[in-house]
Amino acid sequence: MTRILFICSQNRWRSPTAEQVFSEQPGLDCSSAGLNHDAENPLTPELVEWAELIFVMEREHKAKLSARFAAHLRGKRVVCLGIPDNYRFMDPALVKLLRAKVGRHLPGVLDT
Repeated sequence: MTRILFICSQNRWRSPTAEQVFSEQPGLDCSSAGLNHDAENPLTPELVEWAELIFVMEREHKAKLSARFAAHLRGKRVVCLGIPDNYRFMDPALVKLLRAKVGRHLPGVLDT
């Protein structure tokens, strides 16, 4: 079971969508969080340590993650998806984009 963490700013649209989409895939254990202090599910050191693979939506998220959780990121793979905050929860265009971008990093997992 691969533990995957999806991170955005508020944990309202992008990362919860990713969590829901990929939680349905066998072999993946997914969670999501936001980097802002008022996020729906704020990121914690425990979540960072739990994850084996971390996906962030934007470069600024990767920078904030590195600045705030450097001690917990040792040995972690962090991938920036480059997905702007232009989508709502479960927006079909967002789902398609997530499947394409995340799928590149999980060969053989997705049942496209």
